[in-house]
Formats: sequence, structure tokens, C-alpha cells
Amino acid sequence: MDVGIAVILGVLCVLTAANLVVLIKKKGTGSMPHNLEKRLYEMESSFEKFDRSIRFEFANNREENSKAAREDRAELTRQQLLMKEAIDTQLNSIRQENEKKLEEMRKTVDTDLKETVEKRFNESFKLISDRLEQVHRGLGEMKQLASGVDDLKRVLTNVKTKGNLGEIQLGSILEQILSSNQFEQQVSVKEGSLERVDYAIKLPDKNSMDKMLLLPIDSKFPTEDYQRLAEAYDSGLSESDLKIISNNFESSVKKCAKGIHDKYINPPVTTDFAIMFVPTEGLYAEIVRRTELFDSLQRMYKVTVVGPTNLAAFLSSLQMGFRTLAIERRSNDVWELLGAVKTEFKKYGDVMESIKKKIDSAAKEIDTVGTRSRAIERRLRSVEELPGEESSLLLGDETDYAEEPAQRNASYSQSTLR
Repeated sequence: MDVGIAVILGVLCVLTAANLVVLIKKKGTGSMPHNLEKRLYEMESSFEKFDRSIRFEFANNREENSKAAREDRAELTRQQLLMKEAIDTQLNSIRQENEKKLEEMRKTVDTDLKETVEKRFNESFKLISDRLEQVHRGLGEMKQLASGVDDLKRVLTNVKTKGNLGEIQLGSILEQILSSNQFEQQVSVKEGSLERVDYAIKLPDKNSMDKMLLLPIDSKFPTEDYQRLAEAYDSGLSESDLKIISNNFESSVKKCAKGIHDKYINPPVTTDFAIMFVPTEGLYAEIVRRTELFDSLQRMYKVTVVGPTNLAAFLSSLQMGFRTLAIERRSNDVWELLGAVKTEFKKYGDVMESIKKKIDSAAKEIDTVGTRSRAIERRLRSVEELPGEESSLLLGDETDYAEEPAQRNASYSQSTLR
């Protein structure tokens, strides 16, 4: 730092001296004075020495600066090497720590994953086992159901059993809607005949109050023909084969209707028509879908086909008709009862009029008694009252007085008036 200041000061002096020499040369007319020349020579010599010293100092400073720079570079290199070694050591430590942590994490993940996979696998295996067991049970139940269906099919192939099933269903519907005295079971509608209709509804006869008219209802279930027709629809048979099966079905239905007509329609014991009950909605829909067949059953055999649903509606309408007819029959009784009530009410009015007259007469007598009692009070105003004991002795015992109040009052009133 001092060397730099000295160099700067030397440079300034040299520049000042040089400027001074130049000025003197410019202003001089000839040769310079001897003293001045000497002084200038001395100054020049001093400047040369100073210049040499400055140059030497500059060289030393340059060499020192170079040496310091080299040392700084070496130190910097050494520090960089140390820092690199420290960084490498730290990185190795971090890498080792990360590898250790990653290994621990891998072991933990592997353990957890293994446990989870085993747990899920066991749960899934258990679930699959349960489902397979349920499927096995379901297959067993389906086998039992299939055997039950076969048994039911074998049962339904029996004509008597089919009739019993339809009859049971018909009776259940009738019991739900009608009362027990409105229908009968297994009724013989023709005298001397062994044929009995499944059920007969009792209808009131409009011509006789005591006689009942029977409406025959018989259950029919042409299973074989209907089943063949349903299988024909699903199997896609030709038009000719389908028509043959359809005609067989219609013939079977007409045969059932004809049997009902011939066996159970017997006016005037029964109505001039009967009801054929089919126990399934599919069979009923198949019959109704054939409009010509349905109309021919009503026209030729006087038989109306009903299913479980519309039978309930039909019976409900009959029930409303029963109620309407009962109301019509009881209307005469109601009018007779109203006439009797009217007669009795007239007698009641006469009795009430008599009572009113007696009440008016009693009211007039009470008014008369009130008038006489006020006249007695006016007469007694001048009479002095006696003490209670003297009054009792004078009038007698209270019991005696209570026994004949009317007589005492009458005699007292007469004496007072006199």
C-alpha cells in the first residue's frame, strides 16, 4: 500500500519537472543560467535514480504479486481439493444413507406388500370359496327344484289333479270376496244326474223372494294343448304345423265349454249361462286373444271364460248387485216402518197437546195462588210478629204441622180472610 502511494507521488513529481523544463525551454531566449542548468541536471539525475528505484520496486511488487497469486492459486486449488473431498465424502455418506433408507423402505414395502397380497389373496380365496359353496348349494337347490318341477309336471299330467288345483284356486277366490252363504260347492243342478259343478253362486230370483237362482262356475285346465301351443311359439314351427296345434287348442277349449253347457246349465234352476274358470292368466290371455273363439263360446255354449283377475272383478260386481237388490227388497219394509212411525208420531203429538193444556191450567192456578198470597201478605202487614217459641206453642208441633200442611194453610187462610 505504501509502495503504491510512493510510486504515484514519484510519477507526479516527474511529470511536474518535465512540464517545468518544457515551459522554460519555450520561454527561454538563449542559454539557461548555470545554476538553473545545474539544478535541472541534478533533478534529472535524481529522477533517473527515482525512476530506477520505482522500476525496481515495480519489479519486486510484480514478482511478489506473482508469487502471492501463485500461492493464492495453490491455496485455492488446495481448498478446492479439500472442498471436493469433503463434498465427495458427504455425497458418499448421503448416498450410503439413501441406499440404507431405500433398502429399509424396500424391505418394508416388500413386507407390507407381501402381507397385503397374502391377506387379499386369502380374503379373495375365502370369498371365492364361499361363492363356490353358494353356487354348489344353488346347484343342489336347482336340482331339487328341477326334480320338484318334474314331480309337478307328472302331477299335472293327471287330469284329476289338475282339476283339483283349479278347483282349490277357484274356491280361494270365492271365499275372499263372497260370504259362505252366497255360494255352494259340489252342487248337483240337474235332478237324477251324478254330475256336480265345482261351485254355484246363489243369485236372488226376481220372480220369487224365497227361491235362489244358481250360477254355475266350473274350473278347466287344458294343460297339454296349451303347453304344446306355447312350445310351438318358441320353437319356430312352420305356419301349417302351428295352425294344426292352434286348432287342437281351440277344439280342446270348445270341448271344455260344451261339457259345462251340457252338464251344468239347467234353467230355471240355474242361469242360462255358466262361467268357465281357467287358473292361469297366460291361458286366459290366449283364449281372449282369439276373439272368434271367445265369442263362439258365449254364443254357442253360453259359457263365459274368466281368469283369476277378472273373476275377482266379476264377483265384486255381483256383490254390488246383491247389495242393490237387498236395498230394493228392504225399501218396502222401510216405507212401512216410516208409516208406522208417522202414525205413532201423530199420537205423540196428541199426547203432547194434552200435556200442554194441563201445564197451562196448572200455570193459571199457580198465578191465582200467587195473587191470593200477595193479598194475605198485605193483610198481615199490620200484625205484630211473635217470638219463635210462642209461635211454635201457638201453632203446635212442627211434625204435626208437617203432616197436614194443606189443611193448616187452608184454615189459616180462611181465618185470615174473615
